[in-house]
Amino acid sequence: PINAPTVFNSGLNFRQFWDGRSATLEDQIDKVIHNAMEMATTWPEIMAKLAADAALMQQFKATYPDGLQKKNIQDAIAVYERSLLTPSRFDRYLLGDVKAISTEEKQGYQLFKDYGCVACHQGANVGGNMFQKFGALNDYFGKRGNVTAADLGRFNLTQQEEDRHVFKVPSLRNVALTAPYFHDGSAQTLAQAVDVMFRHQLGRIAPDADKQLIMKFLGTLTGETLEVKP
Repeated sequence: PINAPTVFNSGLNFRQFWDGRSATLEDQIDKVIHNAMEMATTWPEIMAKLAADAALMQQFKATYPDGLQKKNIQDAIAVYERSLLTPSRFDRYLLGDVKAISTEEKQGYQLFKDYGCVACHQGANVGGNMFQKFGALNDYFGKRGNVTAADLGRFNLTQQEEDRHVFKVPSLRNVALTAPYFHDGSAQTLAQAVDVMFRHQLGRIAPDADKQLIMKFLGTLTGETLEVKP
C-alpha cells in the first residue's frame, strides 16, 4: 500500500516509517516482524528458528551476555542498519573540498536554498528530521484523486485533522537512485518529483534550467560507493 523507503542512512532519521510511528530503528523492526504483509511472524517463532543455528547462537553468546533475546536481535539489526551510511561528494564539499562538486552543481545547491527546498530538506540526512503536509501550498491529493488510507499519513495514528496528509520528510541522500518517488510512488523520474515539489510544496513554477541545475546538485548526494557506472 505504500512505497518502501530506503534503509540507507535510516539511522539518521528522527523517526521511522513515512508516518513516523516508530521513534527508533529497534521499534521499527518490531513492527515489521508483526506486519501481516511483511514478516507476518512472532518473536517466539523467530527465536525458535534462530536457536536451531548453533554457530549463530555462539556468536550471540559472545556478543551479548544474555544470549539470544528479542532485544538483542533488535539491537543487532539496528546496529547493522546504522552502519549503512553513504558519504557523498556533497559531504566532502561541506568539509572544505571545494572541487568535490562542479560549478553547475554548486549553482544547483544555491538554487536549492534560494527556492526554499532547505526549509524541509535539511540536517545530516538532507531531510528525515521533521513532518510536513504533502500538498502544503497546492492540493496534491485533490488533483491526484483515489485517496487511500496510506495517503492519510499521520492522521491514521493521531486522528487529528491537522495531521491529515502529513508525512515524514524523506531524506534526499541517494535520491537519484531511489525512483519511484513519494509515499505513493507516483513520480517515476527525479524530474517529475522535482516538478511536483515546486508545484505542491513551494507553490511556484521554476524555469526548466533551474530545475535541471537542482537535479545536478541532487546527484552530488549519491553515496560514492553506490555510483552506478554506465
